[in-house]
Amino acid sequence: MASDKVPMLAEGHRTMSDELRRLKLEERPAVVEAIEEARAHGDLSENAEYHAAKERQGQIEATIADLEDRLARALVIDPTTLSGDKVVFGATVTMLDEDDKEVRYQLVGQTEADAKVGRISYNSPLGRALIGRQVGDEVEVTTPAGDRYYEIKKIEFI
Repeated sequence: MASDKVPMLAEGHRTMSDELRRLKLEERPAVVEAIEEARAHGDLSENAEYHAAKERQGQIEATIADLEDRLARALVIDPTTLSGDKVVFGATVTMLDEDDKEVRYQLVGQTEADAKVGRISYNSPLGRALIGRQVGDEVEVTTPAGDRYYEIKKIEFI
């Protein structure tokens, strides 16, 4: 995998660490137990419980490896320590859309993105369009629903 740093907020890092801990301390031992139990039933070639448990074990191990990799490459950013007049990772941007409706998004890491709560990935089309922009700039974004236009009204680091 790439050795690039993965920017994320402290909250995202904590969530990822908690998930890793849960997988290692709860899921992994439970699936090992399920494999042992299924193995005790005898013939493994036709043992659906055994094969399901082995498949689940593979999924858990892959997820653990992915989380460990991301955490090892994590670049934890605290938006409150940032300042400036340009949109950067962690910034909260208030904009007006083409209908003069106010929209507000914080630029976060991919695993933290949730547009419903106002968090978009810095890698999303809108996130990429906002990086480096300033108050007063107009941003055009191509989405599956067509082109969208926004005007940046405020940049905060909260």
